[in-house]
Amino acid sequence: QVQLVESGGGLVQAGGSLRLSCTASGRTFSRYGMGWFRQAPGKERELVAAISWSGDVTYYADSVKGRFTISRDNAKNTVYLQMNGLKPEDTAVYYCAATKRLSISALGGYDYWGQGTQVTVSS
Repeated sequence: QVQLVESGGGLVQAGGSLRLSCTASGRTFSRYGMGWFRQAPGKERELVAAISWSGDVTYYADSVKGRFTISRDNAKNTVYLQMNGLKPEDTAVYYCAATKRLSISALGGYDYWGQGTQVTVSS
């Protein structure tokens, strides 16, 4: 069983930056595709960014392209989400998730989930 724990959230001013981290324990998540999701109150959970296990393939939601960067360090069992140019619309709980499927953008295919970290962007 894989446990995922997010960290790095907080309160920032619009235009600021945060780096989220997700560290796996129990079993390593090497060979898992990894995704970052977010959910705002009253909204559906959405896929923000994803990365293949090797790091060679990435996916970004249109709303964050050019601002967010996903990366991973399998030696540390950690995936990161660098968030620059934050906007109030980015305010949400951000979740890390892992999938064994080849398609990192298959939203229904994620097997393990973290408990989330709050990101709040003030205007």
